[in-house]
Amino acid sequence: DEISGIILHQETVLDFHLAGLVTERGIIPGVRANGDLAPLPGSLGEFVVQGLDELLPKLQASRVAGARFSKWRVPIACTARNSPDGMLPTDAALELQAETLGRFASISQEAGLVPIVEPDVEFSGDADLSRSLEVHERAIDLIYRKCKQYNVLLEGTLIKPSFPQPGLKHPSRMNIEAKDIALATATMISRSVPIAVSGVVFLSGGLAPSVATTYLLELNALVDSSRSFTRMPKLSFSYGRALQGEAMKCWVKGDEQGAKKAFERWSKECSRASKGERM
Repeated sequence: DEISGIILHQETVLDFHLAGLVTERGIIPGVRANGDLAPLPGSLGEFVVQGLDELLPKLQASRVAGARFSKWRVPIACTARNSPDGMLPTDAALELQAETLGRFASISQEAGLVPIVEPDVEFSGDADLSRSLEVHERAIDLIYRKCKQYNVLLEGTLIKPSFPQPGLKHPSRMNIEAKDIALATATMISRSVPIAVSGVVFLSGGLAPSVATTYLLELNALVDSSRSFTRMPKLSFSYGRALQGEAMKCWVKGDEQGAKKAFERWSKECSRASKGERM
């Protein structure tokens, strides 16, 4: 009951034909559309995402095979303005990633699929929370500018962003509170995501299950109780490792029942967090 959709690899959809099985269980199947990463020429530590060429026929085939939505992830580096490693992201990288997601969304809708654009702002660097928020806002604003240029129907899209947060190399990360992350995230959405967008489904991005769930819970609790964030889309989750990590550890040990219980537990926890329900 807690899971409404699942993202499958193209090979799983086209070669193993699992979309129909997923649909029979009341879950909407989607397809991962983005290709491999390649270094961005002229920049250290930034990447482009390949795969736009020939994307339309692949998505059309996925639609015929049962997929109903598609997802494309772009990585966005984030460092402090005075970082010794150089300030990232560069303007060129942001423009390119936004262009890529705008084209992807347009192609996806042409293929009859709902596009999920995924700007994943990385937190491995030395940025503080305000810098992370700034980069998130710039990236998302650019993405929707490009979507409009490519005549994307915003009502037929979702966005899968990361949570603004201090980088692993910034000292404030040790003491950051979930309520601070919630406020920054709500601010990001209210400033950058058009009201026409149907929903926001967050990525966990390597966060521990308890951390990712707490961030989502505090975000929804804030939005529900604050007059400052009344016009917000649905705020939910599209977690990978945070939802499956504990279950996979049980699975590799041959503990099938443990895997089922772990997945069920975190599914319920995430579902409650998406509703702002505390235990």
